Amino acid sequence: MNGEAVFPASWRPNVSSSVPLFEQLRLRIIELTDNGMLPPGTRLPAVRSLAGQLEVAPHTVARAYKELEAAGIVQTRGRHGTVVSARDERWSALAAAAAEYAAAAKAQGANFAEAVHLLAAAYDAE
Repeated sequence: MNGEAVFPASWRPNVSSSVPLFEQLRLRIIELTDNGMLPPGTRLPAVRSLAGQLEVAPHTVARAYKELEAAGIVQTRGRHGTVVSARDERWSALAAAAAEYAAAAKAQGANFAEAVHLLAAAYDAE
């Protein structure tokens, strides 16, 4: 499956925003995967191709893809490109990260409310 018909379509990053371009791109891809517009298995455009379409540096796209891969949202398959991960794989990665955070918070003596507060602050940080 090819996501180029859906993504990037007419979407462009807001160059005047205080949110970094790679973050805008990362958030857009997450939005499209969450609402089903980029279903699992969808192949994303190559880094250089997408950079050209969006008129951004290739490093911007590469960083967004790298962070999406670290979060389990996409998988890079070498010469086969970057594809959207299955939701189960994504949730597995999130569950592992949550378990690691919970263990670290407990080890530091944080109670549940404190841990949630810190997580919410980190989640909302730009």
